[in-house]
Amino acid sequence: MSVFWNVWIIGLTLICLALVLWVLLANRKVAVRDDQDPENRTTGHVYDGIEEYDNPLPLWWFKLFILTMVFSAIYLILYPGLGSFKGIWGWTSANELKADQDRGREQYAESYERFMAMPIEELVHDQSAMKMGLRLFANNCAVCHGADGGGNFGIPNLTDNDWLYGGSPETIQTTITHGRGGNMPAWGPLLGEEKVSQVSHFVRQISGQEHDADLALAGKAVFTQNCVACHGADGKGSKDVGAPNLTDSTWLYSGSLEGITHSVRNGLANKMPAQKDLLRQEKIHVLAAYVYSLSFDYGE
Repeated sequence: MSVFWNVWIIGLTLICLALVLWVLLANRKVAVRDDQDPENRTTGHVYDGIEEYDNPLPLWWFKLFILTMVFSAIYLILYPGLGSFKGIWGWTSANELKADQDRGREQYAESYERFMAMPIEELVHDQSAMKMGLRLFANNCAVCHGADGGGNFGIPNLTDNDWLYGGSPETIQTTITHGRGGNMPAWGPLLGEEKVSQVSHFVRQISGQEHDADLALAGKAVFTQNCVACHGADGKGSKDVGAPNLTDSTWLYSGSLEGITHSVRNGLANKMPAQKDLLRQEKIHVLAAYVYSLSFDYGE
């Protein structure tokens, strides 16, 4: 924090407290006019025949306000609240969070140690591990993949058997740990609209959808020249580079003619962030087991 903002926050805080104290003390005084009955002190304001009296705050109320001001002063001495001053106790929210995390790590250390000793294929049958995995998934993955793991537009569905990079326990754990980055180049500037249309109809053909036969025939040559390096000669994709299978009914974005044409013309880019700096190894192990369990009924 710069010196200016440090002084600004300290000054603003102290001025606000001083103004509140001034207002409080000012209301302890009663203004009595020379022509006014001391026993009948009013402000001179009348509303529908009701006169406003000029009485001080009740003593108990005033004392509560004073205690509040004293509490505020003590708080600002003990805890952070005046710019970069951390208070004489040195309390910080970061230290509080770390202490909570350390207590949680100690509390669940025995469970995680037991889970780490189990292969993922066995861990999916442990109900306590799956409950813990569900909480990890809800806190770290559900925002993109959905609470049920069903995915979204551009976000993979984790509950089926269609995997871009593979659905083995080891691959899932690697994906969670290091993240993934998918990128399909924009072919529009290189191919032109005619060839983009042709190859789009060819993709529709190999995926078993309605298409223009003549355009698809011409698109096969375009596909062979430009797409087989990633998607393979048969269009079934490659888990080595995360190229999707184009011959089934599962689409990460859209399988409509318009959607395929848009993808070919403009390209696609997708990224899953690595979790290794956010989650410890034992949590990733349990989370990988939970994700692995989503694609089959592990209760049977």
